[in-house]
Amino acid sequence: MMLFKLSLRNLKKSFQDYTIYFLTLVLGVAIFYVFNALDSQGVMQAVSASTREIIELMLAMLAGVSVFVSVILGFLIVYANNFLIRKRKKEFGVYMTLGMSRGSISRILLGETVIIGLISLAVGLIIGVFASQLMSILVARMFEADMDSFTFVFSPGAAGKTVIYFGIMYILVILFNAGAVSRYKLLDLLTAGRKNERVRMKSPVLSGILFVFSLGILVYCYLSVLGVFGSVSRNRVMALIGLGSLGTFLFFWSLSGLMLRIVQVRKGFYLRELNLFVFRQMNSRINTMVCAMTVICLMLFLTIGVLSCGVSVNQSLTAELEELTPRDVCMTKSMEAGENQSRADAAKGIGEYLRDAGFDVEEELREGYVEVSTYVTPKLTWEDTLGESKERVMEQFAMLDWTQKEELISLSEYNRMAELYGIPTYELSEDEYLLLCTFDSMKVIRDMSLKAGAPLTIGGRQYVPKYQECQEGYLSMNSSRTVLGIFVLPDSAFEGDELKLYCNYLAADYRGENEADRLLAEERLAGITDHSPVYVVSKMILRESSVGVGAMMTFIALYLGMIFLISSAAVLALKELSEASDNRDRYGILQELGADQGMIRRGLIRQIGIFFLLPLSLAFVHSLFGVQFVNRMLVLFHGGSQLGAILFTAVFILLIYGGYFWATYFGSRRIIEEGE
Repeated sequence: MMLFKLSLRNLKKSFQDYTIYFLTLVLGVAIFYVFNALDSQGVMQAVSASTREIIELMLAMLAGVSVFVSVILGFLIVYANNFLIRKRKKEFGVYMTLGMSRGSISRILLGETVIIGLISLAVGLIIGVFASQLMSILVARMFEADMDSFTFVFSPGAAGKTVIYFGIMYILVILFNAGAVSRYKLLDLLTAGRKNERVRMKSPVLSGILFVFSLGILVYCYLSVLGVFGSVSRNRVMALIGLGSLGTFLFFWSLSGLMLRIVQVRKGFYLRELNLFVFRQMNSRINTMVCAMTVICLMLFLTIGVLSCGVSVNQSLTAELEELTPRDVCMTKSMEAGENQSRADAAKGIGEYLRDAGFDVEEELREGYVEVSTYVTPKLTWEDTLGESKERVMEQFAMLDWTQKEELISLSEYNRMAELYGIPTYELSEDEYLLLCTFDSMKVIRDMSLKAGAPLTIGGRQYVPKYQECQEGYLSMNSSRTVLGIFVLPDSAFEGDELKLYCNYLAADYRGENEADRLLAEERLAGITDHSPVYVVSKMILRESSVGVGAMMTFIALYLGMIFLISSAAVLALKELSEASDNRDRYGILQELGADQGMIRRGLIRQIGIFFLLPLSLAFVHSLFGVQFVNRMLVLFHGGSQLGAILFTAVFILLIYGGYFWATYFGSRRIIEEGE
């Protein structure tokens, strides 16, 4: 009981020292609860069946992410606890001098760990419960759920999972504390305040060589992901990640040997105010935590990457949804006989097929629906349409199947569909053609052949491109721009028997006057076309899937981004607070030498600012190239503006990372000024 009271008294006395630690624990608990309580929100039940499937997938992914997050938080808690023990070595030495055993000291630490663990769990869960209500509103907006079903909800499952995960982490901390105390020697504890970390001076020549080498590695990685040295395969991506990590490590290792010498060259700057002291301290900081700075930089890079890409994908999925889904439904059916389809069924258009299956097209769909067909010919493949750019394009894009047949449609048929969709129609002379393509990567290839004037020969007649670049247009609705290529030719090109029917398209609006009637019609259509050759794409399904996938990407990005950012900032904050505690005497000497309080505070904020900005700056440079690479990989999601994602990421980092920066500054200032 006496040891418990001592633990409680120590916590009260050192509460300000525990602020960053406590803040990090509370944030970790709250975030963990919020993202694991999503399935219990009432608004989750007020969504459609297809949206619920996406939500279930998201929850399964979040459960897997939670395991990874718990590992990250576990390492962070152990690191933070190590800082607190290191700061109190002298106190433990006094206890041992007074006759207290190592076991009793371990029990004091056990009491402190349990108390702060219980308090942080309680406060974190309370904050998490209220924050989850705000999250439910966000969920409702993103999944377009009915807010009438919103109720205040507490999730016992999420709370239990949070308690179990953090309980395991605290047990690890207790074991670590016991092991650490058992290794301490009395002399080391009593002299801890006068000991500094050993800093080995590095050769400036070797540091300079490795600095240039690290920049060379990073520049090579940056250019590689931009495609300067060819396409990037999966194995090469992993190699570039490893090489980039090595370059980051060498950058910080060599910088710790060069920073002070670079600053010393500028005498006017080096000798101004307390810069001499600040940069010597900074040099020592980086020198003693090269590995930590590397990990922090990479975590910040991941934070910027997952946040900006996650938000960007969400914006892209919904940015052009209305434009690309102008009608209620679009259906597609192959006109080529397959293994499970007779020639007679294959030859049927969608309207005829649906009537035979019992779906009354005239009764269920509004007047003015459009049904068109496209054609192919074995004599016209992707390879045949490349013209003079053929060899260059096929060599540059060797992974594509150039034997695929080109899809052709008559001008009048396409214009009928375009008018229904409300998109531009076209005109052609008898010897002209135009090419529709909206998929960015394919558009680059197609434009090369159009600029070379690649002709088409059909039925003995030659056609030349009307435009030197691909035009906008589509036959089937989609949530993104994915048209790989459709050739539009004059109607006269389809008079012979060389062209064969390839695909039938039908686009329409339902007759229903309200959402419920249209939903019933869509359910009837789905019942008939399920396991049939007719592929149905509806505005409702596209909207729900786009919103669902976008929300899933956003939630996972937020979850990981918060944890990575908090972990990175907390490690830097704890390191600075530890150094401030160790260097109180040095700041006292500066005052005796004539440095006023304002000068010391400016030096301190400059020192902490550089310490926080170094890994963030390099992470930002990494992300400039990394995010471009990811966006190229996610070309299907093209369409949204990057500005919103960039602004969101910047504000997010400013609030959390900046918050830790100011907390570190005020905490370090308090430690220093208390020792004056």
